[in-house]
Amino acid sequence: MKPDVLVNGKQMPHVMERLEERYSLHKLHEADDRAEFLRNVGSRIRGIATGGSGASASLIDALPNLEIISSFGVGTDAIDVEHARKRGVRVANTPDVLNDDVANFAVMLLLATMRNFAAYDRYVREGRWAREGAPPLTRGIAGRQVGIVGLGRIGRVIAEKLRVFHCEIAYFARHERKDAPYRYYSDLVELARDSAALVVIVPGGAETKNLIDASVIDALGPEGILVNVARGSVVDEPALVKALEEGRLGGAGLDVFADEPNVPEALFRMDNVVLQPHQGSATVETRRAMGDRMLENLAAHFEGRKLPSALF
Repeated sequence: MKPDVLVNGKQMPHVMERLEERYSLHKLHEADDRAEFLRNVGSRIRGIATGGSGASASLIDALPNLEIISSFGVGTDAIDVEHARKRGVRVANTPDVLNDDVANFAVMLLLATMRNFAAYDRYVREGRWAREGAPPLTRGIAGRQVGIVGLGRIGRVIAEKLRVFHCEIAYFARHERKDAPYRYYSDLVELARDSAALVVIVPGGAETKNLIDASVIDALGPEGILVNVARGSVVDEPALVKALEEGRLGGAGLDVFADEPNVPEALFRMDNVVLQPHQGSATVETRRAMGDRMLENLAAHFEGRKLPSALF
């Protein structure tokens, strides 16, 4: 018999097709009454396939025979990982397959913010170049220090790519990476003060909530650039908006927000801000690879093989 798997949140078509082939599926996101749905099928569920919807402690507890949570994505802030661990439920995600595209996106967002790409695109389209002449000069990145906040898998790739642009790389992390050839800062404010830009790429969750607060933003200063490709919760969003409004921060490239898809409207009016709708890993190639990895983790578990990318 096919293992029973709960699908929590929409999946890519090719992922759903393969899930339908291999498992007896129960689509929680389509249920009118989630509580009744879980009462009816909860005892049969052995696996969860999820993405941004995650798996809360209450959902995990509603599934007494749950064995594995396979998530589409690297971040696990929507999954109660510690509760799963206590219950003996395995958790798997999709690292590495998205490193290059997210790193490319982060570098692109940094350069677009520093060189006013979005604002100067509008400048041309609105006919202002012809009427007003060349816009103000921007700042380059070569020879300047860029601080990476979080030197994990993706952070390391971002650092490697920025070295091609002749940047000086430094980083902040919970612990110094002995194998990293970059300057380590144990003080995030000090890193911000010494850097032309900060690129934020740490996991979301309680431990990193508002890690980029007013003190870090002020340390970056009126010429500094903040790029966030991590999670919206990592940045104190009201403090960021206020600093930009008051000219205490030079600019921001933002792919993530505190209450997605809702974005503070004050940011819409700012020419020194580049906004993206959470697109870091959003290429056909990477999203397919992420879906494939999620499927591989599920298949490996039910076939008794080593999982390609399990947290535990």
